[in-house]
Amino acid sequence: MPSKIDFKKTMKEFYQPSSKEVTQVDIPEMQFLMIDGIGSPGDSKEYQDALAVLYPIAFKTKFLSKKKGKDYVVPPLEGLWWADNMDDFTEGDRNKWKWTMMIMQPDWITQDMINEAIKVTKDKKPELSELLPKLRLEQYKEGRAAQIMHIGPYSEEEPTIQKMHNFIKKVGGSFDGHKKKHHEIYLSDPRKANPATMKTVIRQPFE
Repeated sequence: MPSKIDFKKTMKEFYQPSSKEVTQVDIPEMQFLMIDGIGSPGDSKEYQDALAVLYPIAFKTKFLSKKKGKDYVVPPLEGLWWADNMDDFTEGDRNKWKWTMMIMQPDWITQDMINEAIKVTKDKKPELSELLPKLRLEQYKEGRAAQIMHIGPYSEEEPTIQKMHNFIKKVGGSFDGHKKKHHEIYLSDPRKANPATMKTVIRQPFE
């Protein structure tokens, strides 16, 4: 029975930052299963549809990997967030938010395995047929970034984000919000977790 890898533990510095202080990290290139969209995460159908295809493929791919002898815990959902006009993002016009929702894939996962997972899922869940082609497997490298753990509801992230931005300014860094996108990693399931104790990694890559 192969041992199951939990990347939240083996890559702890990226998934378990301090909640008290902002830290600087160098994020290596990793591959992600990704899907793009626009609109509010709370009530946008496009966002709900994105998760409806992202999770099944991530879990089916993990199952295919396990059959080949490499088992792992499916990594948490992550999101890149921005807006064409960053004022819409900072001032909370959520309907104009753009996003890439994604789940990290181990480096041994291939496009062929993703394709197989999509084929199996399409056969079992034909209602997802139109959404599945929107998924892609892509390499993504952030490099130098600041990050901190936010504990609490998403609606109360602003002071945590500001603290991170102040840190970047203090070390002489800069970012535009487009090329270097706001990044969140959702360690808690909002459907089950107490909002007061939800854990979200807040990350901002910078120049």
